Amino acid sequence: MKLPTVAFSVLLACTAVLPGYVHAAPAHTQTVAPFNPLRGDRGYGWTGQTRSEVLGTHGMVATSQPLAADIGLDILKRGGNAFDAAIATAAAINVVEPESAGIGGDLFMIAWVAKEHRLVALDSAGHAPSGATPERFSSRGLKEVPYTGIEAAVVPGTVAGWDAIRARYGTMSFRDTLEPAARLAEDGFGVTERVEAEWEEYASLLGKDHDTASVYLPHGRPPGLYGVFRNPDLARALRLLETGGANAFYRGPIADAIVKKSQALGGTFTPADFDRVRPQWVRPLTTSYRGYDIYEMPPSTQGVAVLEALNIVEQCGPKIGINPRGEGPRSPLFWHLLIEAKKIAYADLRQYVGDPDFVSVPTTKLTSKAYARSQCPRINPRHASTITADRDPVGGTVYLTTADREGNVVSLIFSVYDEFGSGVTVPGYGFLLNNRGAQFSLDEKSPNVIAPGKRPFYTIIPGFVLKGGRPFLSLGVMYGDQQAQGQLQVLENMLDLGANPQAASDAARFSHSQSSNHVVLESGLYQAVGPALKEMGHEVDEGNGLIMGGYQAIMIDPHSGVYRGASDHRKDGAAVGY
Repeated sequence: MKLPTVAFSVLLACTAVLPGYVHAAPAHTQTVAPFNPLRGDRGYGWTGQTRSEVLGTHGMVATSQPLAADIGLDILKRGGNAFDAAIATAAAINVVEPESAGIGGDLFMIAWVAKEHRLVALDSAGHAPSGATPERFSSRGLKEVPYTGIEAAVVPGTVAGWDAIRARYGTMSFRDTLEPAARLAEDGFGVTERVEAEWEEYASLLGKDHDTASVYLPHGRPPGLYGVFRNPDLARALRLLETGGANAFYRGPIADAIVKKSQALGGTFTPADFDRVRPQWVRPLTTSYRGYDIYEMPPSTQGVAVLEALNIVEQCGPKIGINPRGEGPRSPLFWHLLIEAKKIAYADLRQYVGDPDFVSVPTTKLTSKAYARSQCPRINPRHASTITADRDPVGGTVYLTTADREGNVVSLIFSVYDEFGSGVTVPGYGFLLNNRGAQFSLDEKSPNVIAPGKRPFYTIIPGFVLKGGRPFLSLGVMYGDQQAQGQLQVLENMLDLGANPQAASDAARFSHSQSSNHVVLESGLYQAVGPALKEMGHEVDEGNGLIMGGYQAIMIDPHSGVYRGASDHRKDGAAVGY
């Protein structure tokens, strides 16, 4: 009997979850016209908000993938704290978003420790291997560090970071926090539209390395939309960490496998490079804004740019006659001020920021109100400025935030840099090495010139806000150089315009390129202010949410103490609480 078209489509869709079954597109797209309706409106508040805030009184997790968020929440329900939940969530993200983050990458954290009544910050950046010198690359006629491949990788810092967090503030063992991710890697997960599209886009990179292709190109191609992807090799790696801890990674079989792979590909990793990995507990940078205290990671990250840009908006807005609160988000002057502040802050990133163990970075100056005021003459209140072309870092990144019933709040970000990192997979262990070394320069005058043991420039930055000495907001915005300018925008939405944390995410954003001096506006924003910004001299293009970064946040209600979670509709994410 011939099945009706709709029934047959449903049957095909259902087979997508069978083990090992992979297909390239959802079956229903073959029989149904493209879905292109008008968007519905909410019945209260701002009608453009995509979803309600998620509220919790005992605990909260927000990240870019619902399966990982659920694993973190389960840790909280089992009695773990926010630090345990952050490790478990991050491990699960390694499984379900391998293109963005994992144990082959690096990690940064800012967290409120309730029992100590203070913020702490952890820098678990990787560093260049012992053979990474400018001469090594320039002698081969290269003008920059290769973007992918083994020579783009730095020694990973993620596992060292997990271990430092667990040792100081965790209450659970690695067996407790990593096993849910190991089981998920074995059982598999369904591939979403976003992840499938990224996998397809980077298929050629994944095919360059035999070990990568064997793991990430099952049946010779990326896993299809709604197919199930399994990674038993990654489960093996996670279980080695459960029993051997960080030593299994840095002084055991995993380090041995990385060094062996590096040697086979002509890289310079040595066992001594892994012995030198030491996460650092550091003091976060801070500035005040509208009565709030904003905190960011110090160099070698771009955290200083968020603080500098906020200071410029605060100090220069009144001087040039642009009041963000008065103008509001439908005014081209509002966006002009933010874009010009971003340009100045990002120029300073390239001029000053590098590994503080190798170069002196004037963070006190860059985060001061006086310095911000000195930049005001550079902003023409009615015309866009020209800038020196620079490189725009990109990146695949995951941000997550957790909170528990004791009042601990974690803001954590980790990454393999660009999508699928270096494209090099560690044989037998199913994870990709980062390509963060591509952020190094070969210019001897650059603060970010490559050197053995040096940390590269990092785009990944967790954010945190205190109000009256108490935690108010944990937030992050993913995607390369969009992170600092994205944080600037969502903070403006909340602190100047009064948005709740979910509305702050759902509001349209811009992305300014320091290399081209072009501004991309999401479609509704382009229609509202694009023509006026063009008249002011901005080179403006219409875009969508693809390069606007994914945001997650937990706000702590200052009156009730209720956790208010938010997750960006531009990603797959979820905020979950109880």
